[in-house]
Parts: sequence; C-alpha cells; structure tokens
Amino acid sequence: MNKDVGSIGIGAMIVFIAMVLVAGIAASVLIQTSSTLESQALATGRETTDEVATGMSVFDILGYADTSAGADISKIAIGVRPRAGSKGIDINESYIELSDSTTKVILNYTNSFFLEPDGRDDIFGAAVFPDYGGTGDGSQFGVLVIEDADNSITGNTVVVINRGDKIYLCVNTTAAFGDLTERTDIWGYVVPEVGSPGVISFRTPASYTDDVMDLQ
Repeated sequence: MNKDVGSIGIGAMIVFIAMVLVAGIAASVLIQTSSTLESQALATGRETTDEVATGMSVFDILGYADTSAGADISKIAIGVRPRAGSKGIDINESYIELSDSTTKVILNYTNSFFLEPDGRDDIFGAAVFPDYGGTGDGSQFGVLVIEDADNSITGNTVVVINRGDKIYLCVNTTAAFGDLTERTDIWGYVVPEVGSPGVISFRTPASYTDDVMDLQ
C-alpha cells in the first residue's frame, strides 16, 4: 500500500515538473514573440510616420516663351520645397511626371544641369535647362537652387532638400512636348522616393504677351 502511494507521489511530481517546464517554454516563446511584434510595430510606425509627414510641395511654376519671335512656352521652372515636418528629400531619387493628355513624360534629374547661384535675375537664362547649348532632352530636368541655408545641397551630385530649402526643377518643354501652346492643360506630380508627391496642375494662358508668366 505504501509503495503504491510513493509511486503515485513520484509520478505526480514528474507530471508537475513537466508542466512547469512546458509552461516556462511557452512563456519564453510568448515573450520572444511579443518582443518581435513590438519591434515590428515600432518599425511600421516609424515608416508610416515618415510616409505621412514626408512630402514635396509645389509653391510656384513659371513658364518662358520668346514672344518677340512668336514662340510658345519652351521652358518651365517648377518651384518645390519639403512639406512642413518632412524629412530630407533626395532629388536624385525623385522624378517628375507630366502630361498634356496627348503625351506623358517621366523626367529624372541630371547633374549636368545644376546651378547654385548667389541670387539670379534671369532664371531662364541660366544653364540649368536640358536644352542649353542646343542639346534638348525631354527625359531630364535640371536644378536651380534658390535657398539652402544649412548647405544640405553639397554640389550637383548630392541634392538633398530639407526644412527651409527651395529649388526650381527646370524642364525643357520643347523637347518634352514640342512647346506648350495656348490653352494647354498640363498636370502631373513631383514624386519623391518616400512621402507625398507635389501636385502640378495648370492651363497655359489664352495668349502669350509676356516672356515670363506665372502658371501655377
């Protein structure tokens, strides 16, 4: 009788120890899973915050036409800056998407057309449009720096804009569209690598009376 009781006691102890071990392993797995999920949630939260906060804003679009020669708009300068709270935006990894309902073009930055002047009285006379020197290219845009207080733009190869920076993205519309005639609707985006794009939407004037005109 006593031997049976002892055997039952030992068996119960073995079962109890096994249960404790299983519970410990399960708790360890749960803790590890919880830590992994927390890390993933934090990373996702940071990515989501970057996506929401980061973005490009179009603050100005200027067009140029040689009215003395009766020409249409041959160049446009798209003024952009980061949105409030945005992280730095790498222009090398951004692109412009433009359409006139007949033609759609995608333009990428070319560091062959870059200028960081100390003031400029004639932006359309600057060597920043991919048509300067007679070599038109409708798939690229140049950069004209307007404001860069913290020197985040370090030459033509590293064009990163952040808080307070303003630049013009310079497009040769002759190469892209064959000039922009009167009453032409243009729309598109300036698309950064991460974040919201800047919106482009304007109609060219009914007649061109000035060489330089405000389009948006």
